[in-house]
Amino acid sequence: MDEPRVDHIMQVGTGFMASKVLLSAVDMELFTELAKHPEDLPTLTARLGLHPRSAHDFLDALVALKFLERHDGVYTNTASTDLFLDKRKPSYMGGILEMANQRLYPFWNNLTIALRTGEPQNEGSQGAPDMFKALYAEPERLRVFLKSMTGISRGANLAIAKQFPWQQYKSAVDVGTAQGDLIVQVTLANPHLAGIGFDLPEVGPIFEDYVAANGLSERVQFSPGSFFDAPIPEADVVMMGHILHDWDLEQKRLLIGKAFESIKPGGALVVYESIIDDERKANVFGLLMSLNMLIETPGGFDFTAAECMLWMKEAGFRDTRVEHLVGPDSMVIGYK
Repeated sequence: MDEPRVDHIMQVGTGFMASKVLLSAVDMELFTELAKHPEDLPTLTARLGLHPRSAHDFLDALVALKFLERHDGVYTNTASTDLFLDKRKPSYMGGILEMANQRLYPFWNNLTIALRTGEPQNEGSQGAPDMFKALYAEPERLRVFLKSMTGISRGANLAIAKQFPWQQYKSAVDVGTAQGDLIVQVTLANPHLAGIGFDLPEVGPIFEDYVAANGLSERVQFSPGSFFDAPIPEADVVMMGHILHDWDLEQKRLLIGKAFESIKPGGALVVYESIIDDERKANVFGLLMSLNMLIETPGGFDFTAAECMLWMKEAGFRDTRVEHLVGPDSMVIGYK
């Protein structure tokens, strides 16, 4: 048995402090500012509108957290924050942190209520309009949101494009495609493939712009529809990335069944999420994401590879396997 330790308890228990320091830095576009050129304390204080009392501790806390570097009193981004938190770069993934700061941070304050009631704690619980319905009604806000989803998914998308045996197939459809980065990365890496992005009609113009910017308009098309109300377009391979965890068990089984019907004989279903390890004690991010589904949805939850493979076999898939992608993400594959 490990020796009793208080430091881990305190680090996790006060972890909201470090989280909020990073989220505030993203909100103030600190990393975008420093990507232009390094700056000293007085300059940053003025440019970000910081109070003199707060600035020194705030910036040095980011140094201690390894989000900034400081040399001779001058602050610079680290390699990671320069690549991923500079808004001017296509690799920017701060959009998801902006949403965490604006929405999830206050909602998680009500986790105890969610644990005792099983009820979501997002805008709807407070009588406000559903955030996602409002988002889909505003094209520019939707464009920014879908771009942020691309940022957080890019690593896994690139891994799927490389690791899955695409040479055996001719077509693929991405269900809930958002901006379209998954099908874009897959078709960029595999020039023989034809691709379809399947999502609500409001997503279409954003998807088509992204596909055109990547020179894929002749091979990648958009198909509008709701995956609950319309059939999934037919293809050799159906992909679902960060889709199933939004829904309850009955809905998960329904979507896997619809995917089975749309896949051509010999084809495959690829489900990727922050798959929880089968012993449910190692993938911290996956378990926390499942609690986030408690906060955000009426019945959503994340799941283990064993659970997903069971649902696939119940739907008729003959063989299944799991393969790690990057970070907390893995893909579960079912073959028809």
